[in-house]
Amino acid sequence: MININFTKSADGTVPAIVQEDKTGRVLMLAYVNEEAWVKTLETGKAHYWSRSRNKLWLKGESSGNIQHIRKILVDCDADTLIYVVEQEGGAACHAGYHSCFYRQIVDGELVVTEERIFDPKEVYK
Repeated sequence: MININFTKSADGTVPAIVQEDKTGRVLMLAYVNEEAWVKTLETGKAHYWSRSRNKLWLKGESSGNIQHIRKILVDCDADTLIYVVEQEGGAACHAGYHSCFYRQIVDGELVVTEERIFDPKEVYK
């Protein structure tokens, strides 16, 4: 087993930056605990630990927007991950956008800079 340092944070998680394989674009930031790490390695699909719901989740289990792992990078302290993924379904963001980073500060204002792919009210009934 690859040793990831889950002991540095109080909740036993490490951050996982999620990057799209084809474009190199950052899609999201999530957290991984040991259980999510093992499931990700076993299945080749991105699993995370939901700190708000206090439970394991497979990315896309509700929306169908699964993240297929193409490569995993581990930092020098073994406490931060980069998941390089193929994003199935086109949207990584639960708000319906391709990336969770769909807003930009322009002239002191927060501006939406991309089109919504799906309506979250319809997907997460």
